Amino acid sequence: MPGTTARMLALLSLLQTRRELPGSLLAQRLAVSDRTVRRDVDRLRELGYRVSAAMGPAGGYRLEAGADLPPLLFDDEQAVALAVALRTAAASGADVGEAAERALASVRQLLPARLRARVDALEVDLGDPRPSADPQVLLALTTAVRAREGVRFSYGDGDRVRRVEPHHVVARAGRWYLVGWDGDGDDWRTFRVDRIALRTPGGPRFSRRALPGDVDVATWLGARAKGSSGTDTWPCVGSAVLDLEPHEVAPYVGDATLEPLPDGRCRLVAGSWSWTGLVGLLTRFDVDLSEVEPAELRGACAEVARRLSSSSSPAGGRARPWPG
Repeated sequence: MPGTTARMLALLSLLQTRRELPGSLLAQRLAVSDRTVRRDVDRLRELGYRVSAAMGPAGGYRLEAGADLPPLLFDDEQAVALAVALRTAAASGADVGEAAERALASVRQLLPARLRARVDALEVDLGDPRPSADPQVLLALTTAVRAREGVRFSYGDGDRVRRVEPHHVVARAGRWYLVGWDGDGDDWRTFRVDRIALRTPGGPRFSRRALPGDVDVATWLGARAKGSSGTDTWPCVGSAVLDLEPHEVAPYVGDATLEPLPDGRCRLVAGSWSWTGLVGLLTRFDVDLSEVEPAELRGACAEVARRLSSSSSPAGGRARPWPG
């Protein structure tokens, strides 16, 4: 049986799920008796934690939000997770780096030496700095999303005030975006939060619209990024056999599919926002292509070849026709 302090930390961790948990389940998870669970709950209440109890077969314990902040207790895994989250906060795209560093310094002082060493060993490469979103703007936008209230803002360097029904605020690839219905453009749009300057007053309340296709926001954003108006798939998908061994192609295929062939070559099945874009993807390997499918992709290959042949001709000269 774990010691009293460790057991109470484990109990508090379970209760912080904000769900009502039966005493028998808590006793089973902690490997103690129901009576010990009741005593530990009383100790948590003495420390200032508001733990409610419901009687009966379907009853249990639940940690309620209180007006006063009781002492914060973390087990080892929670403490390390908190420190890691604070250290990587600058990569989230929100302008909270300095505040996160101060919070990390405070948490670090409370960690025992063995955990402090683990946190200090974490090296985070944040890559190239990107414009950060103002936390106050993020808070105002997320509040408007929950309240279903319109927002007004200027965007980038423009002076025009946009009227938007905010649908979601999402983080993607180190940036924050607002997804919403643009009342002026009468269409769905995405806006970088770091380029938004909110205006007051905001807009009126609205009835929430469903995203096109009634999909979730992650699927919709993925589709927009790929130039698709429906599901999170490429609008143009084709294939070609490359005169390369599979291991030479594999590091560069991204979300494409690679099929090894018996003769040592490989077939690449890939997608793009356009047939011309797919030609660019295939030709970057600088090898012969064969068995190009479908016909739209073959046509795009011929058109790109014609343009390149024409661009390489001397001024006033005549390009040689592409052999077809």
